[in-house]
Amino acid sequence: MIGVGNAYAKDWLSLRLRPLIKRTLAGIVGRTVEVTFVVQTTPAADDPDAPPVPLLAYETPDEPAMAEPEPGEPTPARPAPAGPQIAYGAELSARYSFDTFIVGPSNRMAHASALAVSERPGTAYNPLFLYGDSGLGKTHLLQAIGHTVQAMGKRVLYVTSEVFTNDLINAIRMQATDQFRSKYRTIDVLLLDDVHFIAGKEQTQEEFFHTFNALHAANRQIVMTSDRPPQAIPTLEERLRSRFGWGMIADIQPPNLEMRIAILQAKAASLGRDVPNEILHLIAQRAYRNIRDMEGALNKVLAHAEFFHRPLDARLVEDALAYLAPAQSKLSLDAILEIAAEYFGVTVEDLKGRSRSARIALQRQMVMYVMREATGASLPQIAQVLGGRDHTTILHGYERVSNELNSDPDLARTVNDLRNRLYEPVRVRQNGYSRG
Repeated sequence: MIGVGNAYAKDWLSLRLRPLIKRTLAGIVGRTVEVTFVVQTTPAADDPDAPPVPLLAYETPDEPAMAEPEPGEPTPARPAPAGPQIAYGAELSARYSFDTFIVGPSNRMAHASALAVSERPGTAYNPLFLYGDSGLGKTHLLQAIGHTVQAMGKRVLYVTSEVFTNDLINAIRMQATDQFRSKYRTIDVLLLDDVHFIAGKEQTQEEFFHTFNALHAANRQIVMTSDRPPQAIPTLEERLRSRFGWGMIADIQPPNLEMRIAILQAKAASLGRDVPNEILHLIAQRAYRNIRDMEGALNKVLAHAEFFHRPLDARLVEDALAYLAPAQSKLSLDAILEIAAEYFGVTVEDLKGRSRSARIALQRQMVMYVMREATGASLPQIAQVLGGRDHTTILHGYERVSNELNSDPDLARTVNDLRNRLYEPVRVRQNGYSRG
């Protein structure tokens, strides 16, 4: 057991460095080592008389000396050592609450479902299954539910599927399966992050199947997150896949431009920085994949301004975010048109032409949307590139795609894939150049 200073460090080490630390320790001691991180309270630095606080589970502070018994009196017994223990769940981060979650078209259904569950756990949408790409706010909503339900006095357990699996392995090794089942089946709300990682693990799926049944039968709330819907998780047992759909399945899509700007405004305010909206707009255009990308991009821009004593302007954004999309700021509408034609398997003339085929028409409207979002070009500029159309046609196509992104997951994935293609590096082929 390794003591750390706060919950953030604990979560970061558990999720990012645990495998490396385990491999390193195994190489040193010559056997498999299980590693657990715990939040460790340390004495104040200015208190020289404070006893040292142990970091390892098997270390304990010196016990006070016991008085010698009088002659004829029985020797007082020391407390018996505790049996094998299984750690409880991870602490909830104070950063993740409903108040700090930015709601928009891409996550409105997921937010509403999470809010309903937090107000009526066990009765509204049980189970709740949230899915979406990494960095879009699934864990934020999961922990926001936890905070709200804890305030009601409910028992909440938040774990990742990796922790669930490791707990099961440790319970089997220590012959403590009863403690494991008590931990997971006697709570009011189970919050399980990244449930797709249990796919392919037969014994873990078996145990989770029975845990799910026990909680659901007792009207205890179950909330899970994944990077894909249940039907798209390979090697997931059918009995689990069907149960995951018993309540509510809600997806979170990448945020649109307006929502990205709102998120950056909130982030800048939390940092106590006054960032002009035009700078936030430039950052939002370049960092679009997920919220982590956006927050990292903002931090990068602010760091460049501070370290190099430069003003917050467009040139600074170009320099600071060159790592994120090397050619993005110079991406032309013509280049987007060529990349889209290659992506859809059609010709540039097809997209510029007057064909009213439903397939081509939808592809053309997606191109309109991506051009507007990626470059901020005006409607007449986009109309000119797409065969000299009227700007009202461009507006209609843009608004149609924008309105349907939240209700049509297939459309959202296609648009997101196309946007990703725009910023892939160019590689050389024998016959010429290709993006990939």
